Amino acid sequence: MNFRPILASAIFLFLFAIIGSGLVAFTRDNTAERISDNERRALLKSLNELVPADRYDNDIFNDILYVRNKSLLGTDQPLPVYRARKNGWPVAAVLTPIAPDGYSGSIRLLVAVNLDATLAGVRVVQHRETPGLGDAIDATRSDWILDFTGKSLNAPNKDGWKVKRDGGDFDQFTGATITPRAVVKAVYDALLYYRAHSHELFEQHPESTTEP
Repeated sequence: MNFRPILASAIFLFLFAIIGSGLVAFTRDNTAERISDNERRALLKSLNELVPADRYDNDIFNDILYVRNKSLLGTDQPLPVYRARKNGWPVAAVLTPIAPDGYSGSIRLLVAVNLDATLAGVRVVQHRETPGLGDAIDATRSDWILDFTGKSLNAPNKDGWKVKRDGGDFDQFTGATITPRAVVKAVYDALLYYRAHSHELFEQHPESTTEP
């Protein structure tokens, strides 16, 4: 029996598998790198929308402190805080809380707080809310999220930090109250966290981890 054709086929299939696996790995690695770079660019764009680049002179993307606080930040996992400084002095901190009680799951936020504890702005960076309803929390869908800018724990007062259906100052969406309610609460809790830990947020060295 001539085994040469069988052996040749086996060698061909083996080489094909090796080459195919290499191409898949190469494509995956290249794609992952591009995705990571795109995510970094998108995040930096959002950070600069909240804290314009002319307000700080440090590397805000790498001046990071990781913090944990499940009750006020929505998870027991460490979350980054991006710090903006000018001439070494604190300007703002961008917290990254999670609203765990959105209608369709968790909502990830950027909450930028000025040194004086007023909001520089808020953005939603990840959500799965219903298109045409809950997705109005996204700045690309509506300007609802822009209403947080300039507000603080005292303006409005505690009772005002609710949607209007609950007696507060913030609009809800037609047919969707759970989503804005979750975001308003998460932003308020983030401000509570900042008030309690503002000094610690800026005293730590970049990329260190704490559990205040």
